[in-house]
Amino acid sequence: MSLQQLESVVQEVVAVFNSWGPETPITTIRQDWDNLFSNVKPVVGAKAEPVSAGGVRAEWISAPEARSDRVILYLHGGGYVLGSIHSHRDVCERLSRAAKARVLALDYRLAPENPFPAALDDAVAAYRWLLKQGVSPKHLAIAGDSAGGGLSTATLVALKQAGNSLPACAALMSPWVDLECTGESMITKDAEDPMVHKPMVAVMSASYVQSGEYRTPLASPLYADLGGLPPLMIHVGSRETLLDDSVRLAASATKAGVDVQFKKWEGMVHVFQIFASRVDEGEKSIQELGAFVRKHIN
Repeated sequence: MSLQQLESVVQEVVAVFNSWGPETPITTIRQDWDNLFSNVKPVVGAKAEPVSAGGVRAEWISAPEARSDRVILYLHGGGYVLGSIHSHRDVCERLSRAAKARVLALDYRLAPENPFPAALDDAVAAYRWLLKQGVSPKHLAIAGDSAGGGLSTATLVALKQAGNSLPACAALMSPWVDLECTGESMITKDAEDPMVHKPMVAVMSASYVQSGEYRTPLASPLYADLGGLPPLMIHVGSRETLLDDSVRLAASATKAGVDVQFKKWEGMVHVFQIFASRVDEGEKSIQELGAFVRKHIN
């Protein structure tokens, strides 16, 4: 990768972020974010099929290599307030190719219109819908980035608490698992991280957890009992203010007896995988995450 690749992407994202102000409507913010990915050219040749997954809007995204009996439930990032299947279509297509599995991309309800636990309820409903469709938990994985990575972890905890069969594994990209934002890297990495800063993240936390009880385990699964969860793979960039979320999650899960594979990508920014069309490391990370999923749902 050349630094020009990454910095070009960063400059475009920062320009969009800087165009938002306190009075910018949430609908405009969501549209601006989706527009960042409007020019991404499809390279996988995946097919897309809209579906209602337990009452939640979703799409089946299937690369030509995907096997019908292997499934990944994908939960997109965006701080629980933005993001969509559109913004994450490319990463879902690439993950489907890498894992040789169909991806069910979920458009869960967003805050502030739909605060916690709406997103969690939608994720759990979609997972249970997959089981009702005859998908074996042994051939099922869950994956997500940023808030979607935190939501993936919370979904695992909620399913465990409810006594549901858990998926074979989970692939997490820069998971946001502490909505109180207590990680030391929120301060120590602030100058390095070009995109994610505490004031913005704090607004997202308040939008999603409107009670202000940010350590609620199913909102911030860093504070949950992680024992009994399936194997996890966690990828994170070294330049992230949210770096310590991944570090602490990996440590806590390992202490609880969970099989964890953790990797810090030097020089990378938050959820660099969604820029895989332009940043080589994004595709390399997806390939590794896909191989991990393929191994566990084979």
